[in-house]
Amino acid sequence: MYAYLQGKLVHCHPATAVVDVHGVGYEISISLHTYSAIQALQEVKLLTHLQVREDAHVLFGFAEAEEKELFHHLISVNGIGANTARTILSYISPMELKNAIASGNVGVVKSVKGVGEKTAQRLILELRDKIIKTSGADFASLPFVEKNNYREDALNALVTLGFPKIKAEKAIDQLWKNAQGNISVEELVKLSLKNMG
Repeated sequence: MYAYLQGKLVHCHPATAVVDVHGVGYEISISLHTYSAIQALQEVKLLTHLQVREDAHVLFGFAEAEEKELFHHLISVNGIGANTARTILSYISPMELKNAIASGNVGVVKSVKGVGEKTAQRLILELRDKIIKTSGADFASLPFVEKNNYREDALNALVTLGFPKIKAEKAIDQLWKNAQGNISVEELVKLSLKNMG
């Protein structure tokens, strides 16, 4: 229904963004990869996927066509819903995910929360040929410009991805302390996912 949305980035958190399009604010679910690409911008263009459920219509947004294509591949696999696909794309960059699928690396795929070994094997089996046919651009995250809300943004992302708040806080606080605050939101979330996984 919606191919993309273009407008002013009003709010941006690691799991959600609000884009103002001619006075209408669209809340869009995003991955950590897209957050990295857009969080420093004022104007954005997000490719979109509309998920229609009985209780809600949910917009998912992507900073690039490669990620949207991967998202569609992922949700075509039995047992992988839109939120799980977003979690996978938050935990593994598009290029890393393509490499893992193409090389049959089950360990990388099943390291994501909510993805067991059987699901990872099925994902690789169903998507390997498609991924090999369509190679994409390298993943490159943009630099982060502010640090004062890193801890809160990382916590919001982990809670949105389904982790208990207390457990997420402990993981983030330990990483924050060890890094003495010299760590990005993306690193905080990725390392916390690994530590809690």
